[in-house]
Amino acid sequence: MENKKNIRVFVAGHRGMVGSAIVRKLEAKGGYEIITRSRSELDLTSQADVKAFFETEQIDQVYLAAAKVGGIHANNIYPAEFIYENLMIEANIIHQAYAAGVKKLCFLGSSCIYPKLAEQPMKEEELLKGYLEPTNEPYAVAKIAGIKLCESYNRQYGVDYRSVMPTNLYGENDNFHPENSHVIPAMMRRFHEAKLRGDSEVVVWGTGKPMREFLHVDDMAAASIHVLELDKETYEAQTSPMMSHINVGTGVDCTIRELAETLKQVIGFEGELVFDTTKPDGTPRKLMDVSRLESLGYKARTTLKDGLTMTYQWFLQNEKGLRK
Repeated sequence: MENKKNIRVFVAGHRGMVGSAIVRKLEAKGGYEIITRSRSELDLTSQADVKAFFETEQIDQVYLAAAKVGGIHANNIYPAEFIYENLMIEANIIHQAYAAGVKKLCFLGSSCIYPKLAEQPMKEEELLKGYLEPTNEPYAVAKIAGIKLCESYNRQYGVDYRSVMPTNLYGENDNFHPENSHVIPAMMRRFHEAKLRGDSEVVVWGTGKPMREFLHVDDMAAASIHVLELDKETYEAQTSPMMSHINVGTGVDCTIRELAETLKQVIGFEGELVFDTTKPDGTPRKLMDVSRLESLGYKARTTLKDGLTMTYQWFLQNEKGLRK
C-alpha cells in the first residue's frame, strides 16, 4: 500500500458535481494532499498548459472528473462542443499524467457509452455492441475514447489507469439550468418554481415511460475512490485489458413518471403532472449491471427518495446562487 501521507491527488473538475464530491470524500478520509485548479487557472483543453501543470506539480494520483456535460437538449444543440472539449480534456490529462510518471488514474465516464438498445441490465461487455443513442452520440464517443485511452496506456506503458462508468447522477452542486441540465435538477427546479407560483400543473418531457437508474453523487465519489484504491491484483481479477471499465450504479431503476411523482412528494407540489409526448424520450431503458462493482466490495447506500430529499435541501440553501 502507498503511504497516504505522501499522496498528492489531482482532482480535475473539482468544482463540478462529481469532482466536488470526490474532494469531500478524500478530505474526510484524510492523508491526502488534494491539488485543484479552476478553469481560469488551468485550461484542460490546452495541451501545453496541461503539460506544464504535470511537469511542475509532482502528482501521484488523478481523478479525471472534468467534462462538458448536459442533458438531451444541450447534447442536441451543442454536439461539436461536447465531442471536442471532452476529447481534448481526457487526451491531455491521460497523456500528460503518463508523461509525468503518474501511475494511478481514475477516469469517470458515463452509462451513455452503451448501445441504445443494449441488453438490460447493461453489463460492461455491452460496450461497442450496437448503435448509440443519437441525441448524445458525440459525448458518448468521447467517453468511449477515454476508456480506450486508459486501456491503451495500461497495455503499452504499464500504468494503472482505471475507468468507472456511472449511471445517471444527481446531488449537491448539480447543474440546475432550466434548459441545459439533466432530468432530476431540471425537474426539481421546475417543480419548485411551480410550487412557489401556485401552478396547477407541471409539464414533464416525454411519455414518462422510459426507465432510468439514478445514483447520488456521494455514492459515486465513494465508489470511485474505492475502485482506485483496490490493489492491482484484485482489480485485474474482475476486468481484462480490453474491458477494464467498471459500472457504478444502484442496480435499481424506475420510470420517469415514478421519478416525477417522487419529486412532487419531496418538493410538496400539489398540482398535476402533464406529460408532453411531443418531446423526445431518449433511450427506452438504462439499467446498469453492477455485479462487477459489488464483487469488488462496494454497494451504493443512498435510496432515491433520501437522495432527492438531500438534494432538494441543498437546492433550497443555494437557490439564490443558482439563478441564471
